[in-house]
Amino acid sequence: MEEGGPLLVIAGAGSGKTRTLTYRVARLIERGIKPERILLATFTNKAARSMLSRVQTLIAESIDRLWGGTFHHIAHRILRHHAHLLGYGNNFSILDGEDAKDLFTTCFNEVHQKAVLRDHFPRPNVLAEILSLAKNKEESLHDIITWRFPYFLRFLEEIETLVDTYEKRKKTINVMDFDDLLSNLKRLFTDFPEVLEFYRDRFLHVLVDEYQDTNRIQAEIVDMLASRHRNLMVVGDDSQSIYSFRGANFANIIDFPKRYPDCRIFKLETNYRSTPEILRFANLTLLGGESPFCKTLKAVRACGVKPAVIPLKTVFQQAAFVVQRIIELKYEGVSLDEIAVLYRAHYHSMELQMELTRFGVPFRVRSGMRFFEQAHIKDVTAYLRILANPHDELAWRRVLSLYSRIGKATTAKIWGLIAGRRGPLTEILNEEFIRLAPKSAQGSLQNLCETLKILSAARQEIGNLIHLVLASGYRDYLAAKYIDQAGREDDLIQLADYAAKFPSLEEFLSELSLLTNMDEETEEEEKQDTVILSSIHQAKGLEWKVVFIIWCTEGRLPLARALDEPGGEEEERRLFYVAVTRAKDQLYLCYPLYDYNRGLGNMILSPSRFIREVMEQGARENERPYEHWLVEDEP
Repeated sequence: MEEGGPLLVIAGAGSGKTRTLTYRVARLIERGIKPERILLATFTNKAARSMLSRVQTLIAESIDRLWGGTFHHIAHRILRHHAHLLGYGNNFSILDGEDAKDLFTTCFNEVHQKAVLRDHFPRPNVLAEILSLAKNKEESLHDIITWRFPYFLRFLEEIETLVDTYEKRKKTINVMDFDDLLSNLKRLFTDFPEVLEFYRDRFLHVLVDEYQDTNRIQAEIVDMLASRHRNLMVVGDDSQSIYSFRGANFANIIDFPKRYPDCRIFKLETNYRSTPEILRFANLTLLGGESPFCKTLKAVRACGVKPAVIPLKTVFQQAAFVVQRIIELKYEGVSLDEIAVLYRAHYHSMELQMELTRFGVPFRVRSGMRFFEQAHIKDVTAYLRILANPHDELAWRRVLSLYSRIGKATTAKIWGLIAGRRGPLTEILNEEFIRLAPKSAQGSLQNLCETLKILSAARQEIGNLIHLVLASGYRDYLAAKYIDQAGREDDLIQLADYAAKFPSLEEFLSELSLLTNMDEETEEEEKQDTVILSSIHQAKGLEWKVVFIIWCTEGRLPLARALDEPGGEEEERRLFYVAVTRAKDQLYLCYPLYDYNRGLGNMILSPSRFIREVMEQGARENERPYEHWLVEDEP
């Protein structure tokens, strides 16, 4: 490979892109390029350390002067010398995520004192995430809120005031948050061309890892730095671009040949991870896509077993099958930590977590907290616990904390009034009780009482109770407090469908309590030998001997709401491809044929369009790239 000019390396899954970058850097240095004239941008510090360590083992010369690290690390290094040009001191501090949220909270409280912010105004952590997305996508607050958070449009003026206060405060106290590092670096290069001239002259070669995950501002910074010598090498896989929700811009890698018409394109198609059977299935999943970089993964490993496509009657049978097969694999000598179960959304793992817990199979969740440990699950079940046991102090305290203008002191006073009642639900649901509360809290207490009245009247409709909590204000609370409101609401809807199967509220709550306590016992198990449960997003870059992909149905994979977004179907296809290519030896694709939905009853489900496409390409049994397993009875 010649040293000069722009290069685009399309590195298929498991094809050794890290090795490619490592050897490229080593070759440049061996050819006489000084290390300080090379810039290597990565997405994690771990990747940067790994690559630089490998380079050092390959060559005799010291590479201490080579600029290698994350985009933010590189931006920080440059800004340390030039921040004064932007009105900061060069000794500025960097806020981590928690510090940034704390400062946002301080500004929030100051603005709140000057003007009363309305109920359901987004919390500081949500505002910080909105601002971060706007910066990374280089879009206005108005556009980001209109596109992603339309329920906050009514607060737009107040949000802009708060963000302006936050931005001015950072400059006053000489701090930058994580996103400022990139936006300020771009502004530095744009407003002070002499600074850009210095760095683009310095870096003779620029190399970028995981290019498909870059956002717009990162790609623009790279283009600026490479604009003098045009020796730019970017490595990535368009088929693994799955982070648009974080601001990653798929167009960066797709349009690279348009921005650099003279670029040379190389494809890494030799896969060192998976069996030929798994790779054949993976290749077929991409045939229905729209990628301009056609590639076919080729295996170096010996033949193995075909992937298994497994329809199951219900989501409970799906969970039972997966757990039974995991236990069988353990007896066959497969370590549990070589087994992963992947899914599109966290709530898809609820029934599986229950089944693993019942059978004492230790597991670790990479996609977030265990299902029943999540705050929004505990919040909503606290309402139900009050219905079942009106003297449950912890449930009352948790529910009261959800309402505005009810702080700890007010909660203590209200609980003191409740604790003395013989029948709390009967006695407090009246105007006289509400008047006993502090005046500032009476409006919120009135709302709580109205919600409890609604829940009490529908006590026998167990599945509907959770929907009633959502409709009585908790949905607005979720939107104001969490950036991932839609996913958390999906969790609760799934929980509601599960609850509907129980004959009484007490039995449902008892089941949750038993599962939660068993979860705690499972934590005591040896953590090393545990099954991994992970969303597909969290699994990228990882691999296991055995991979189960569950909920391979339309509406779940692809996820229904993702299909409504521009480019949504293609990103869902890439997610499916990422999931499939995590498997080294065995791959199981499971989907239920029926699912219960409140109001609609049992619904017939269809397999994912991505599986149907593969089925159509292997219509004859001897040509099928998979085995079709039928599980007749409950395992």
